[in-house]
Amino acid sequence: MSSTRERLVIIGGDATGMSAASQARRLRKPEELEIVAFERGDFTSYSACGIPYWVGGDVADRDDLIARTPQEHRARDIDLRMRTEVRRLDIDGRRVLARDLASGEEYWTAYDKLVIATGARPVRPPLPGIDAPGVYGVQTLGDGEALIDALRHTGGRRAMVVGSGYIGVEMAEALIRRGYQVTAVNRGKEPMSTLDPDMGRLVHDAMTGMGIEMVNDAEVTKILTGDDGRARAVVTEDAEYPADVVVLGLGVRPETKLAEEAGLPLGESGGLLTDLAMRVRGHEDIWAGGDCVEVLDLVSGRERHIALGTHANKHGQVIGSNVGGGYATFPGVVGTAVSKVCDLEIARTGLREKEARAAGLRYVAVTIESTSRAGYYPNAAPMTVKMIAEQRTGKLLGVQIVGREGAGKRVDIAAVALTARMTVEQMTALDLGYAPPFSPVWDPVLVAARKAVSAVRAG
Repeated sequence: MSSTRERLVIIGGDATGMSAASQARRLRKPEELEIVAFERGDFTSYSACGIPYWVGGDVADRDDLIARTPQEHRARDIDLRMRTEVRRLDIDGRRVLARDLASGEEYWTAYDKLVIATGARPVRPPLPGIDAPGVYGVQTLGDGEALIDALRHTGGRRAMVVGSGYIGVEMAEALIRRGYQVTAVNRGKEPMSTLDPDMGRLVHDAMTGMGIEMVNDAEVTKILTGDDGRARAVVTEDAEYPADVVVLGLGVRPETKLAEEAGLPLGESGGLLTDLAMRVRGHEDIWAGGDCVEVLDLVSGRERHIALGTHANKHGQVIGSNVGGGYATFPGVVGTAVSKVCDLEIARTGLREKEARAAGLRYVAVTIESTSRAGYYPNAAPMTVKMIAEQRTGKLLGVQIVGREGAGKRVDIAAVALTARMTVEQMTALDLGYAPPFSPVWDPVLVAARKAVSAVRAG
């Protein structure tokens, strides 16, 4: 490459990739840095997290989920090549092999700096019938379009959701709102495996109360098809459930096949390993971020894979700053997530009991019942808060919240406390906002912290 102009090559045109491109362009002019980005899909910079709400009708139009179009990126002197898949990384030769999916043409592109932002792939077990018409994922905008089209034209009103994690419960809500009879099949003891089972039970009860049939402890063995080849039933070890539409919500895995073939370092979950600057370990001019990497869990001290758009955008900003000649780091996460099913809000941060045990921590766990507002104020809604603290030190380890309006975002209090490595006793003195329309005089998170203090002292 020219000594006066570097070339940055980016693989992946969504949150991390295009955030990195945009930030690098802010810092370096086109005559200093050429940016070439490859995206194998039809869209860039969109919110995959918003797809269930588009399907359910909260979001009116597909384009509402698109933050920036390919044309907008190109207008900023970013050479964005759509429908182009990178098929091989030549690390020693500092080049990538790309294939134009429309023409079939393959060509090599050299780089000075490389960003890998290949995202994640949905889990799709090799079951009979899993690829039949009538079985839908919800990973991309194209997936969402296909599902919405099917919901408009299918003759029946029975929907099966396979999996009861974040996507599963959100899709169950979307289908209920579209007037479908919904059954959710889950191989865990309770839905939302990111919660402890006692908190997951609250989600189960609420979903049942909303008219969703919950089938837990059930392993799907196959999907039956009719004479027309379309899915007509989901089969478990014990039963068969008729379905006109089947939606998969089985989670995702890092998309790192290219990186693995190139010999780049991967962690236990298959995600790329990076340093604090999001540089791939052992490789000076290669960065990676988003759903294809593992990040440091600040609570357990272990690397973990967390696929969330919040992290992906931050990774892109960090990478773009470093590629562009600035300096930024991504220190890690505490594992915060929030979701909802109908009017039930579900949130968690830090460690579950299972994760605390796996990390070798001795802990106490407490659960409290409270309300979102002062009990006498109209529309005060019930809320359950579970808090986990280290037994000896009282250091906060994790919080889970399940409740109605006003419950979910309270988890941010705990996320900040975890990041600051606070003890539950320190939390009880937090100066949180109070007025009867917003909180009881003791916020539910602080009530849980007081109870955790007592448990730590008793231990």
